[in-house]
Amino acid sequence: MDTLNPDHPPLIETSASPRVWRFWGTALWGLVIFVAMFVGQIGAIVLLVAQRGLPMDLASLQLVGHEPQALALSVIMGLPATLAVVWLAIRIKKASFADYLALHWPPWKQLLFGAVGLILIVLVWETMSRALGREATPGFMTDLLKSGRDKGAALMLLVAFAVAAPMSEEVLARGFLYRGWSASFLRVPGAIILSSLVWTIVHLQYDMYFLAEVFTIGAWFGYMRYRANSLWLTVVLHALNNLTAVVLTMWLGG
Repeated sequence: MDTLNPDHPPLIETSASPRVWRFWGTALWGLVIFVAMFVGQIGAIVLLVAQRGLPMDLASLQLVGHEPQALALSVIMGLPATLAVVWLAIRIKKASFADYLALHWPPWKQLLFGAVGLILIVLVWETMSRALGREATPGFMTDLLKSGRDKGAALMLLVAFAVAAPMSEEVLARGFLYRGWSASFLRVPGAIILSSLVWTIVHLQYDMYFLAEVFTIGAWFGYMRYRANSLWLTVVLHALNNLTAVVLTMWLGG
């Protein structure tokens, strides 16, 4: 029976519950979480500007923020800020942090299935990029990663993009937003689509082509979040995707 099969949890996992924020509560808290992530990130840049004795203005923030080490630290500092606000939102509902976010380790078959699907999606976009004569990686990211490698910031960038960023973004999108919206009138399909759209908006530094790729990957992550009832699964998939991109760009030319 599905109710006894850990690979296929009962559908009531996403049913309406008094301990789950619904549509508007999830949306408002999601905005607060995003702001906290941004404050944590910009706060790291502000701290570096202050330490160097630079004037606290936009020019100084932009100057320091474009440095690989500073950008890596910024991404890393967004994680504790994100986790703190998510914890607060869940605490107010008196719910379990681990259960609310589905912090359960997935079966290896689900992990393998998710990885294969991700590889196929990336290969399709890679093939399309080559056919259209486009870069497989945004140019500014290639410049950043190669500059970081040359300036000794490779490890920090790996931690930032393969650990901190996947955890922050997955906790927000496939964790908090998906959990609340799937328990609302949107149900699972709507929650997957809307949370993927929000995750895409977080990447507005890309052009429309790359945003379309981000959305399709996000939709796959959302489906795997539903299929395996595990946020750790999407965190691992997200981390593998970013790690591969960073390593290929830094050391193999893109």
